Amino acid sequence: MAAEITESFECFGSKCSVVVSGGTPESTAGAAASHARRELLSWHRRFSRFIPDSELSRLNADPRSEVPVSALMARFAQVALEAATMTGGLVDATLLEEIESAGYDGDLGHRLPLEMALKLAPPRTPASPAALERWHQIHVDLANGIIARPPGLKLDSGGLAKGLFADILAEELSGHDAFAINCGGDIHVGGAAALERPIRVENPFDGRILHTFELAHTGVATSGIGRRSWLDGSGRPAHHLLDPASGRPAFTGIVQVTALAPSAALAEIHAKAAILSGPRLAHARLPHGGVIVYDDRSHRIIQPPPAITLRDLSALIQSPASSAAHHV
Repeated sequence: MAAEITESFECFGSKCSVVVSGGTPESTAGAAASHARRELLSWHRRFSRFIPDSELSRLNADPRSEVPVSALMARFAQVALEAATMTGGLVDATLLEEIESAGYDGDLGHRLPLEMALKLAPPRTPASPAALERWHQIHVDLANGIIARPPGLKLDSGGLAKGLFADILAEELSGHDAFAINCGGDIHVGGAAALERPIRVENPFDGRILHTFELAHTGVATSGIGRRSWLDGSGRPAHHLLDPASGRPAFTGIVQVTALAPSAALAEIHAKAAILSGPRLAHARLPHGGVIVYDDRSHRIIQPPPAITLRDLSALIQSPASSAAHHV
């Protein structure tokens, strides 16, 4: 295996990294990693809600009901719609004003320790979809690059955009021997050589490793309240995962979920939906595996389903039991 080239940098208010090994006829590993870094930094400027003249900010402020946008912005809006549809409205990208009202409208400054946030938190309850599901009012024309929505309805890029960005770069890097893209916690690993990588899941309470998955091709996302908690203007504990029904930070009995999925965007959707669903239903939101960490520091590991190879499938088709079933 060729040496890996790594680019690590600050982006999306977090740490990002791109790891690439092996060249292609079009690009060396170093050139590909540098290109991915430039793309992520550019996308950060275009999709940040904290930059007044970003494309996202301009879209949210546009008084027109139909707004021409870039192909990437249209693709993000489509992912946001798919996330809401898939989760019955639990993962809702239209809650930007609510998250700003909760205090996340700039630099968070002093962070509230997780233990203190849980101590001050209200009684635990699963989140629910909003009564007025604003995401139903969004329509995306991918072919023509148009987002239609009522003026005043605003989108929050958040983790969905980071997952999408990781997936787009994964498409570009698929011809290299191996790659790993970390967009501030939204991860996509893969490559032509099918190199298995360790996917380490940290405990949000003490930073220790809870579990390690060994996977060659996967999307990964972690959603939790441990790193971004604060006290709002009323002295209440707050974080960035909102209950759409109330518009307030959701305290469900789960503090962190790591989800595996075929893509980083899908992993992001699964992780958010699991933590918002609460302890009773969270595991059902992780069909590709993951780790759930609860308020009481306990955790549950859900192993990914076993991969079925062509050899396994051939053996199944040729087995006597299978042949008999066909004649029943």
